[in-house]
Amino acid sequence: MSDHDHYFTADPASAAQQRSLSVQLAGRDVTVRSAAGIFSPDGIDKGTAVLLREVPEPPTSGALLDLGCGWGPITLTLALRSPEATVYGVDVNERALDLLRTTAASLDLTTVHACRPEDVPPDVEFAAIWSNPPIRVGKAVLHDLLLTWLPRLAVGGAAYLVVQKNLGSDSLQKWLAGQLPADAYAVRRFALDKGFRVLEVRRLA
Repeated sequence: MSDHDHYFTADPASAAQQRSLSVQLAGRDVTVRSAAGIFSPDGIDKGTAVLLREVPEPPTSGALLDLGCGWGPITLTLALRSPEATVYGVDVNERALDLLRTTAASLDLTTVHACRPEDVPPDVEFAAIWSNPPIRVGKAVLHDLLLTWLPRLAVGGAAYLVVQKNLGSDSLQKWLAGQLPADAYAVRRFALDKGFRVLEVRRLA
């Protein structure tokens, strides 16, 4: 990654250096594609591992969202666990999206849609959102991101967000509870694991 390159850059300047990784997702050993210039290019990061370990089984149908998908460990897990669902892996990093498309095709996961935020159909509601959100983009951008996508939860659906405690998980939980209408959303700490918190935001009405 170049000195001015970040994983949330739309078009990373660093050389692609594509390579294969062997990882375990949804109880299966799979081969995925990775490269420089994306988030956690060497494998599944600790936060995502906590999320995948702690969350309940995803809905078996409907639309599911991985917000900030990177090379796709969450997106691919959702697709493997819920083959009848439509899974959106959303990111601004074009390299990450290309890698996810390649891996999904190699695994014959035809229900995966790797796309930029603006390419998600505006009328889609999500039965579940799983995310390791990009905390380091800053509070203002993060808050805007969450307030854009959480209201797209279907009634009865839930979002699970993994955040490191020392990067503000507790303050984010309080902020979400203060921003989202209490009669329409329930915000709670769902799990604690290895310095991370998994927050649940459930759509009630």
